[in-house]
Amino acid sequence: MFRRGGAPSGIVRYSHDTIEQSWAGLMRFTRRPGQSGSPPRTSEWLGLGEASRLLGVAPGTLRRWSDTGRVRAFTTPGGHRRFRRSALERLIPPDATDRPSLVRSGVTPSRLARAYRAEARAAARQMPWLVTLDDAQRGWFREHGRQLAALLLRYLDAPDEDTAADHLAAATGEAAAYGRMASGLGVSLSQAVEGFLQFRRPFLHELSAAARRRGFDTAATTDLIETADRAMDRLLVASMAAHSVTRVRHGSDRARRADAPAGPS
Repeated sequence: MFRRGGAPSGIVRYSHDTIEQSWAGLMRFTRRPGQSGSPPRTSEWLGLGEASRLLGVAPGTLRRWSDTGRVRAFTTPGGHRRFRRSALERLIPPDATDRPSLVRSGVTPSRLARAYRAEARAAARQMPWLVTLDDAQRGWFREHGRQLAALLLRYLDAPDEDTAADHLAAATGEAAAYGRMASGLGVSLSQAVEGFLQFRRPFLHELSAAARRRGFDTAATTDLIETADRAMDRLLVASMAAHSVTRVRHGSDRARRADAPAGPS
């Protein structure tokens, strides 16, 4: 305890700055995730926005990682999170390089549209039900196929997890719309699945071709194809579920109409 006018004999008096510095140094080694306090005043500590930019993720993503303990954070008395730069940099693989954008690598919606047109004749031979569609119906499938391809490209090129999730959710909605439309036209589930696979193959082929053409490293190419494949699996399931639900609903409607009493003659 300090007394105004001098320190007791045998006790060394330290300045306020010295005590603050010593306390900050102690807290550097004893701090636990989620504890409050003031971190050392150094550029080693980053705020939420700067830290998320360093990792290339959305602030909300980094906040969740902090809440679950995946990334350690220092919370100030004002409730602001601070992240140690060196700890964040260790999360970035030292030999990793950013994969070039797919669009900048030549995988554009227009290029995919040309790939689909090139396979249209073969698809018509394999799926005779396509020939029975009128111009408006073919136009619907063509337009929604373009939208689905564009959303998948945005998903694969998304800068963070939240943006990617938004694009994948929108793509899932388009896939479900395809399933409903196919069911409404009387296309069987197996035929609808066959149609979706005709969409899937050229898309994955164009991704692989771009990776070879642009010289993506093996890890980046593998991650790209696996991510696209998992997304396609999710879209296929969504289209199948929507097809089945629509078919059941139509069957129920027909049964109700058949059971309805006849009107007065």
